[in-house]
Amino acid sequence: MGATPKSAGCIPKPSPGGPDVRPVEGAAADEELALLAKAVGHPARVQILRLLARRTTCVCGDIVDELPLAQSTVSQHLKVLKEAGLIKGEIDGPRVCYCLEPRTLRRLRALIGSL
Repeated sequence: MGATPKSAGCIPKPSPGGPDVRPVEGAAADEELALLAKAVGHPARVQILRLLARRTTCVCGDIVDELPLAQSTVSQHLKVLKEAGLIKGEIDGPRVCYCLEPRTLRRLRALIGSL
């Protein structure tokens, strides 16, 4: 089937703070862009981001069902995306529910737009 919405405890929470006013050029911005680009530099990770973008709730456990990859491979890709701050993972009982981190995605768009 597809990914199914989960309980209200797994609804994405809004990102805190106002507009991001960090510079989009300079050494720190270049380093940040390189880190984020590396995180999205694999087709499976792009697929995961697209899958999460299509959902209004977090996805728990269904990601493996959506991709032609082993559980361990999907877990590794999720770890890379989470370490880069592109997704969030919340514990919901025995599972981890994942959703996008909108603030980091906006930052990635801004950094790419500055090229």
